[in-house]
Amino acid sequence: MAAHFDLLIRGGTCVLPWGMEQTSVGVRAGRIAALAPGHDATADAVVEAEGLYVLPGLIDPHVHLRDPGNAAVESIPTGTRAAVLGGLAAVFDMPNTSPAIVDAERLAWKQAYVQGHAWCDLGLYVGGTKQNISHLAALELGDGVCAVKIFAGSSTGDLLVEDDEHLEAVMRSGRRRIAYHSEDEYRLQARRMLFSRGDPYATHMLWRDEETAFLGTRRITALARKTGRPAHILHVSTAEELDYLRDCRDIATCEVLVNHLTQTAPEAYETLKGYGVMNPPIRGARHHAAAWAAVRDGTVDSIGSDHAPHPRAAKELPWPDCAAGLTGVQTLVPVMLDHVNAGRLSLPRLVDLMCAGPARVYGVVGKGRLAAGYDADFTLVDMQRQRRIEESWIVSPCGWTPFAGKSVTGWPVATIVRGTVVMRDDEVLGGPCGRLVSFRG
Repeated sequence: MAAHFDLLIRGGTCVLPWGMEQTSVGVRAGRIAALAPGHDATADAVVEAEGLYVLPGLIDPHVHLRDPGNAAVESIPTGTRAAVLGGLAAVFDMPNTSPAIVDAERLAWKQAYVQGHAWCDLGLYVGGTKQNISHLAALELGDGVCAVKIFAGSSTGDLLVEDDEHLEAVMRSGRRRIAYHSEDEYRLQARRMLFSRGDPYATHMLWRDEETAFLGTRRITALARKTGRPAHILHVSTAEELDYLRDCRDIATCEVLVNHLTQTAPEAYETLKGYGVMNPPIRGARHHAAAWAAVRDGTVDSIGSDHAPHPRAAKELPWPDCAAGLTGVQTLVPVMLDHVNAGRLSLPRLVDLMCAGPARVYGVVGKGRLAAGYDADFTLVDMQRQRRIEESWIVSPCGWTPFAGKSVTGWPVATIVRGTVVMRDDEVLGGPCGRLVSFRG
């Protein structure tokens, strides 16, 4: 008797843990029930995927959806809509909102808000502060919590833990991996006096220089080794850090951003002006080359967008008053697929960086690979489709992207979340079906 499924994805080239294979996938009750279910398999719904690549649902582990905050800039409904249009099945949202997610009450609000408002599944960071250290061990075990986030260097918002005493105390409160913005605050403040308001936007990378980042990462890693608490260094941007982190695999994992793999200074600042200002900054060709080398040799564990929208007016102010942060959740997948087509990485390596990698780093349950029993999350991509990224396609309320006008080859054509087709051919379907991602405690 032929097997019957809720959903059958038929005839695509699947990126499986052991390689790529043209086959079908059967889904029941929101999970993968069978690979290669047979030519006579039937289903309530069928997605014809011949000519397409079927990836595990891609994950962006680093976004700022600004909720609670200013819905005119971004929110969970708009940001996750952008995510599924861009081919993402899950995103992990940062805590530096207004108010910040730093206590049980605010976390509970966000946990409850996800269902009925999110278009994809959502992981939540909780923010560490000097005041909530004693509560972090409990907060990190909350439903949907992917990690504690620590700002060791100041960025957007008022979360900051900059000194070794409090950083060590944070590391001794709980046991799961902590995610760090690892710039060194003391060097940032000392160097700020070297520059003047109205200086060129490229000054941003001179102020937040390589040593600011490298010093922060060395300090964090040393404290992680001292306490035995594993660290995840976010948005690593320098050759020095990546070379150092190769020898710290026992205690530290790391992420690079699509921007640091795609844009270089000074060209980015000359072209984008304030729309190229982010923390840590876009850097020169040497660091860009080092990031790609680290992707190829396995040093890098995950890739994210650090989607951090701001209104146009805030980005167009003179340096350093212009807001730091770039949009990216909707463009991450197309830009990375273009890198695959350019031969900079393979499609299986991209899947490792955007599926299995985040799952390993954060302890995701049931996502990150195409295998029986896993969530039926899929990103279907047309590797031959050529598109130009236009701001008219961007659904985040701020309405801009640093990749406007960029032509890419490779495009997400469908996003499926736990067996529900939420995006097909640039159209968002149905209603918000996102839930909290599950993590190992």
